[in-house]
Amino acid sequence: MQRITASALGPYQSAVIRIGFSATYLFFLLRELPHRQELYGPDSPWRWDMARRLIANNDAFSVLMWSDSALWFEAVYALTLLSAAALLLGWRTRTMSVLFMVGVLSVQNRSIFMGDGGDNVIHLMAIYLVLTRCAQVWSLDARRAERNAARAARGLAPARDVVGPVLWAVLGPVLLIATLMDGLGGTWWLPTLLWVLWLGSAAWWAANRYAPHGEQRTLLDVLANLAHNATLAVIMAEVCLIYATAGWYKIQGSRWQDGTALYYPLKLDYFTPWPALSDILASSGVMVMVLTYGTVIVQVAFPFTLFNRRVKNILLVAMICEHAGIALLLGLPFFSMAMIAADAVFLPTVFLVWLGGRVTLLGRKRLLSRFPRVPGDSGATGSPGASGDPGDPGAHGVPGKGRVPGQQGSGRDGTEESPQQGAGGGHTLVG
Repeated sequence: MQRITASALGPYQSAVIRIGFSATYLFFLLRELPHRQELYGPDSPWRWDMARRLIANNDAFSVLMWSDSALWFEAVYALTLLSAAALLLGWRTRTMSVLFMVGVLSVQNRSIFMGDGGDNVIHLMAIYLVLTRCAQVWSLDARRAERNAARAARGLAPARDVVGPVLWAVLGPVLLIATLMDGLGGTWWLPTLLWVLWLGSAAWWAANRYAPHGEQRTLLDVLANLAHNATLAVIMAEVCLIYATAGWYKIQGSRWQDGTALYYPLKLDYFTPWPALSDILASSGVMVMVLTYGTVIVQVAFPFTLFNRRVKNILLVAMICEHAGIALLLGLPFFSMAMIAADAVFLPTVFLVWLGGRVTLLGRKRLLSRFPRVPGDSGATGSPGASGDPGDPGAHGVPGKGRVPGQQGSGRDGTEESPQQGAGGGHTLVG
């Protein structure tokens, strides 16, 4: 009880999922920018009235059904692009995750025949991300939380938040109008989720302002942690289900049984961006057989190896390499990016911390190398966290959310969140 209520587990894994899926969809929207009108806009062969009739029958959701004007489509497409970029950076993550979900569902449900397996994964993960606290690390929200923690250590009040209340005030009437106009689809869960999140944001603001050390603030933190940890478990189960079903369906195919299944996509013009490379691989019968059987073995075995860390890590590397090969050989980069981002939920925390440190060090060296060094400058430009925009009270708009660099969590593996500002440490429902 202490572990699952006092902290949002897997901060680095959830951050990688946030970055991976937002980057995947951002790059996809940018690549299809010249063709957006034909794929999802007014010029699509799947016309607006056809999409509206289908959505009316399957109770799906798409804000693109609110109007058939080209201007409205461009606004929704641009908003989806901006929300994906903001979610990638971890800016106002809770709000941006909701806007990202709305954008993904709207664009994909507008032309359902444009998607593939990777789009289905993005579709699901966009919903799951809304319930996670995925900005504890590697985000602008975490950086602002660090600044507020530094201000509190000096006896100063947290920086005043203006953007958060403004976003809340703007999106509230939009949600109200969409609900009254029956524009949230035919399901009950989507309007319920959106209203709970909107009202919950108000509760967070009130608790942080009037009772930062009270039981109300602690209860909200516990509920958010429980939602995050449960959603992370669902994401893990989803990935296992994807590989299990894919592997067992392959076993039933005769081409997978005789070890020749990989040969055929390598000979399809549509899936050969590098014909010479595909021909080299297809010309080796032994290599085709090894890769075919290896794919089936890895996918079927992976869910059963989660309790053995070493074997799980080996198969995880094999699956990531498999998807990298699919991106290169079959020309499916966004499908591969989505699956690699989903696989990242199982990456070890130690590896992610090391990777983040290496990326930060490399980026800092490249940045500093562009500026001349001032004689006598020791390299210190100020106190930690002295740069950046103030105003965000923390990850997802919660004061004190995020890990302060150099501060370890309470977990043995360092994956637990540091004590929250104003909330005390080790809080639970019963503590």
